[in-house]
Amino acid sequence: MTPSPERRRELLSTAAEVFAAQGYNATTVRRIADEAGMLAGSLYYHFDSKESMVDEILSTFLNELWAGYDAVLGAGLGPRETVEALVTESFREIDRHRAAVAIYQKESQHLSTQPRFRYLTESRGRFERAWLGALERGVAEGVFRADLDIRLAYRFLRDTVWVAASWYRPGGRHSPEEIARQYLSMVLDGITPRDDRRDRTQRETQRP
Repeated sequence: MTPSPERRRELLSTAAEVFAAQGYNATTVRRIADEAGMLAGSLYYHFDSKESMVDEILSTFLNELWAGYDAVLGAGLGPRETVEALVTESFREIDRHRAAVAIYQKESQHLSTQPRFRYLTESRGRFERAWLGALERGVAEGVFRADLDIRLAYRFLRDTVWVAASWYRPGGRHSPEEIARQYLSMVLDGITPRDDRRDRTQRETQRP
């Protein structure tokens, strides 16, 4: 009998939580089976190795991420709107695949040295080009500051967004869209009231 897709997804969800909490190298098939409430031998009926499990977890996450990113990048948005949409899509993916994001952050550098996981390196480069392209276009069009360090801004945005996987829990107080809105407000507009920023700028320009 072929395992049902639903059961397969359940097992991958369990495996993802264990990998995220314990780390890939420290996780055994037996530990995943224990968490799933089954014998280790029974788990091999569904997957031939823990490598196959983490591969499917990461590839599923990245395929969905890029479906969302490609829709944003192909929508003809302005630079600021593109950054806003990419941030929002990122938080949606954290909501859908929090454990996979945590695995990606912790394990992708190590796993990408293996031929099976070469797509992780390719995805990382593609991710960087997407963000840098939006930021560079924003500087060129005067939407972002001319003195903006593009790569520093990219790293700041990347790390600020994806580190949320370490604390975010689906079904919490804020939706992913609300968290994205708050992040974008802080990144693009600052955390002080607009009137305070304007007054401070005026004071600084009036100094002798």
